[in-house]
Amino acid sequence: MSQYFVIHPQNPQSRLIRQAVAIVRDGGVIAYPTDSSYALGCRIGDRAAMEQLRRIRQIDETHHFTLMCRDLAEISRYAQVDNARFRLLKAATPGCYTFILTATRELPRRILHPRRKTIGIRIPDHRVALALLEELDEPLLSTTLQLPGDDAPLGDPAEIRARLEKVVELVIDAGACGIALTTVVDLTGDAPAIVREGKGPLAPFTR
Repeated sequence: MSQYFVIHPQNPQSRLIRQAVAIVRDGGVIAYPTDSSYALGCRIGDRAAMEQLRRIRQIDETHHFTLMCRDLAEISRYAQVDNARFRLLKAATPGCYTFILTATRELPRRILHPRRKTIGIRIPDHRVALALLEELDEPLLSTTLQLPGDDAPLGDPAEIRARLEKVVELVIDAGACGIALTTVVDLTGDAPAIVREGKGPLAPFTR
């Protein structure tokens, strides 16, 4: 049975953030809010928790996981970012974008795309998500909370609790945060390539 924390979306309670992060550090999978939709998250290096993410979503090894990061410095540690890419990321973050980048050796191979050695990277514009990342002091390995057979991500914390209380360790209720997907931009080539059009505007990449 999962725990259920009600956290204020604008002024997250420090005590509950610390407790949530303790659950992540102890190997738990959490459902938490972002600026696009709810997501599932766990520690980067926790193989069992990562496999739990795969089972919940029913995704295979070719699905891109996302590193939910707190800032550009953290992105630069885990992904290869040159000056041009850094400027683009700076202009578009935080926001509803997931960027596909070539991973550095800081990341375990098992969380990367097996053929391309790439990873999704994102800086959310949501105070609860950023508070979790600040307390954790490392990215959250994440995936959109969209369950098999559903047409959209889950956005109602009560529904998330009802459907996932036996398979996640914590559901964070910060109110409804939407059911949108992020815009996915591949930055591994010479020019940005839009992989999926979502909530994030395309203007930064079409100039």
